[in-house]
Amino acid sequence: MKNTKHFLLVAICIGFVTISFAQGKNYKIKNGIGLQGGITQFDIMTDNFETKANSGFIGGMAASVDIPHRWYNLSYNIQLSQNHIDINASSLGSLTEEYVEYKMFTANISFLFHLKLISNNLTIDAGPMLQYNSELELEDDSKEGYIISGYDNLLTEDIREISNFNVNGAVGLSLGVRRLKLRAQYIYGFTNILGKLNDKDLDIGNNKEFKGNQSLLAFTAIITF
Repeated sequence: MKNTKHFLLVAICIGFVTISFAQGKNYKIKNGIGLQGGITQFDIMTDNFETKANSGFIGGMAASVDIPHRWYNLSYNIQLSQNHIDINASSLGSLTEEYVEYKMFTANISFLFHLKLISNNLTIDAGPMLQYNSELELEDDSKEGYIISGYDNLLTEDIREISNFNVNGAVGLSLGVRRLKLRAQYIYGFTNILGKLNDKDLDIGNNKEFKGNQSLLAFTAIITF
């Protein structure tokens, strides 16, 4: 009888400790779906052309994972954007140069870590990004036939076929409360976005091969459901 009581006492104690421990580790992980949209400033960092950053717009969706017992959260992001860039050129026979505007459509998929500085209200965001982008398209077709600054025979339409697949890195800050956040993000291209131009038989004289890395600033608002 004594042994039976001892076994019952031990069983109750183990059960109590187990339940208490489990409750202490029972964290509620929250998932969310968000919509985002905003503006961009796009440029290509290169020695081949004289460029000037121009504005565009961006939008997309985000799937976030809020992990209360960790110092970070996670999110998966899909973004579509239309970016613009100006490249210096001049019309044939003219000594006056002007910036010719190009546009480029992109689709990005990114996986971001969100380092919590002040809970979920202020985070540092960083992670890798895969990108598919269109060719560089002239905003004004009447600028075809212009000569790119620094070249004798390179025309504005000759540089359209840039590399379509690129790998980027993204870093930024997110600030907000509950379901609304504002995010400032810098995206840098690790791959040579002008690399495909080197496969074309372009008359560029003694100029070196094409090399450029994209640089993008994005300012977005995110609403999470």
